[in-house]
Amino acid sequence: MSNAKRPTKEITLLGRSYMIACDTGEEVQLERAARYLDRAMHGIHAQSSVLGSESIAIMAALNITHELLEALDEHRAGEASLSRLNDRLERALAGTRPCKKP
Repeated sequence: MSNAKRPTKEITLLGRSYMIACDTGEEVQLERAARYLDRAMHGIHAQSSVLGSESIAIMAALNITHELLEALDEHRAGEASLSRLNDRLERALAGTRPCKKP
């Protein structure tokens, strides 16, 4: 493992700056994730200004995890549906192919 310090990128969540380790070339993805998380945290903060930053971060993480799991479930269901359609297509094509003569 290298002793070289990993590059960092500054992000802002709920108006507070954080320095986050970020591999070169991953800055755009980190910024996108930080903007998404910041919007989620602001939404929770707007609903209940009495929650502390840590509670807001946990609620945002739970909400985002819920969104991710729903998206994964939908993706898996879509893959299963495509697999069933592919099986039907293969059976239909097998039924229309001319028989080979010996």
